[in-house]
Amino acid sequence: EKEGKIFVSMPGVPYEMKGMMLDDVLPALKERFKLDPVQHRTLLTAGIGESFLAELLTNFEAGLPREIKLAYLPNYGMVRLRLSTSAHLSGALEIENWFSRLQTLVKEYLVINEDLTLQESISQKLQKNGKTLSIAESCTGGYISHLITLIPGSSSFFLGSVVSYANEMKSSVLGVNHQTIQQFGAVSEQTVAQMAEGVRKKTGSDFALATSGIMGPSGGTKDKPVGYVCVGFSAEGKTATTTFQFRFDRRRNIELTAAHALNFLRKNME
Repeated sequence: EKEGKIFVSMPGVPYEMKGMMLDDVLPALKERFKLDPVQHRTLLTAGIGESFLAELLTNFEAGLPREIKLAYLPNYGMVRLRLSTSAHLSGALEIENWFSRLQTLVKEYLVINEDLTLQESISQKLQKNGKTLSIAESCTGGYISHLITLIPGSSSFFLGSVVSYANEMKSSVLGVNHQTIQQFGAVSEQTVAQMAEGVRKKTGSDFALATSGIMGPSGGTKDKPVGYVCVGFSAEGKTATTTFQFRFDRRRNIELTAAHALNFLRKNME
């Protein structure tokens, strides 16, 4: 401690640092200083970029009182909006009023008004409604299923997935018609529609999601360049498909596909 300031040197290994921070440093700082805790109210948006959100919220942000701050936290096609203030009574009441206004302004893009990931919000909805999910993945190679199964309790709604990378797997396991692949290609809305329907029927789930695309760096064509992705959704009496075009490297294309596919699932589950 020097001149009323405390300096803490932490190890570089993340797990060690986090443990020491939670168990020793933060409790010591709380004893040494009397600080008002900070209150956050967070929501998640999808389908709109950070710059467009900032333009939409220009007047809102300009009107915020000095003690309330708005943060933009973008990540893979989604933007988390967070209002923060010191948790004294007046600030706590005021932040709720501003948070209500914020939700109204972004309601077209609002995913959930809690600090949750997209997959966590989908999980909540499935569990609340007693519905189940299965997934057929080609270009994402099981990554979406990985995100889902990271959620504790996902076994209550996630029945399983099929990683049908080869066309033969799409046909023999999921029942995709050979003629569909020959006529429209493995990366097509016609194919992912049959993939989603096939995995839903095979697992008996209420909802199903399917992906097929060209992740790169090779494999693209003039009509279907690298980053071209088709996503399919299936439910009893309903089929929906869409196409995305991404422009990054293989890893980021996969991550973006997962984010946009999950958002497509969320919208079609409603």
